[in-house]
Amino acid sequence: MNLMDNKELNLFNEEPLAFTVDENEAGERLDKYVTESLEEGAVSRTQVQDWIKNGAVLVNGRAVKANYKLAVADLVTVIIPEPEAAVIEAQPIPLDVVYEDSDVIVINKPRGMVVHPAPGHYSGTVVNALMYHCKDLSGINGVLRPGIVHRIDKDTSGLLMAAKNDLAHSSLAAQLKEHSVTRKYIALVHGNMPHEHGTVDAPIGRDPKDRKLFTVIHKGSKEAVTHFQVVERFGDYTLLELKLETGRTHQIRVHMKYIGHPLAGDPIYGRNKTIGLKGQALHAAVLGFVHPRSGEYLEFEAPIPPDMEHELVILRQR
Repeated sequence: MNLMDNKELNLFNEEPLAFTVDENEAGERLDKYVTESLEEGAVSRTQVQDWIKNGAVLVNGRAVKANYKLAVADLVTVIIPEPEAAVIEAQPIPLDVVYEDSDVIVINKPRGMVVHPAPGHYSGTVVNALMYHCKDLSGINGVLRPGIVHRIDKDTSGLLMAAKNDLAHSSLAAQLKEHSVTRKYIALVHGNMPHEHGTVDAPIGRDPKDRKLFTVIHKGSKEAVTHFQVVERFGDYTLLELKLETGRTHQIRVHMKYIGHPLAGDPIYGRNKTIGLKGQALHAAVLGFVHPRSGEYLEFEAPIPPDMEHELVILRQR
């Protein structure tokens, strides 16, 4: 699969998403191919079948059926319709608010909580909670992602900022693009890291063997840079502080796997034999940015969550 124009997969790009079928994907059903080509869990196969039926998915410029078997070099284009705003409801879900004013809110997201709704999954997310708590959020990212400037994975805990208006959103998004936002993570990785500190500079793109995953790859990829510093050693595990220079999807998880030290507990990029944590041992501990209105630099820190701290205590007591 090649993603045309080397754009990130975004469910609500103004332009159609376009994919070119390679020899490993030939023979696959169209509905299955499209479902797996989008962000993991973002859309159901039933929803994709509806899109195909309504002409939103084309193969080589023409409408085909959901069970169409793809051929090498077929060009699949997807125009994803905007959902109705009414499907997203404000829900009284508790939030751990670290900072809040009329422009910005910073929360400490718990492990296991999804950041934004997706087709077929519209409740229990950070967005549902923010809509209840804040009432007003920026609309730049559409009705499914109001206020969301960046995201962290479901099973990653820690600091997340959201914008309450479009001015704040534009400023924070620009800072992310310029790599001026401070983002530091604490992670427990497998193995004894041989260096006290270092940098992983390796481009990340879709894994050609599995479109749901990401990997270090040079074709169709984007620059990705992660800096690391050893915090504590446990022999067969190492606790790291990692600073993101770029912010690619699954960046830390992919980079740590690439250098042979995958995250403990990572169900996708990790190892089978690992700690008892439900999900990867990754916590967004520090977040810093320039306030969009005052121009003041703000920095926040969130302690390691109890479940992850519990695993560290066990390792220290061995």
